[in-house]
Amino acid sequence: MWYVYFLRCADNSLYAGITTCLERRLNEHNNCNKKAAKYTRVRRPVKLAYAEAQQDRQQASRREYQLKQLSKRHKELIVENYQHANK
Repeated sequence: MWYVYFLRCADNSLYAGITTCLERRLNEHNNCNKKAAKYTRVRRPVKLAYAEAQQDRQQASRREYQLKQLSKRHKELIVENYQHANK
């Protein structure tokens, strides 16, 4: 199982990525300089803001691309809806 996710960075920006393990990847973004994305290394701490499951890497990559094309406003609506649904 693959996941597409948004991280909320310390500067309130959103970072999109894919992974097979959300917990491990979040830890890497926050604590590992070699495995963290360059973007998130300077915007720590980051926290998980959104995640959705995908069947394989190809589908996860396609969905990540779709999410990255959205406006900031639309991304924020997706995150807001996700957080309300998971309370």
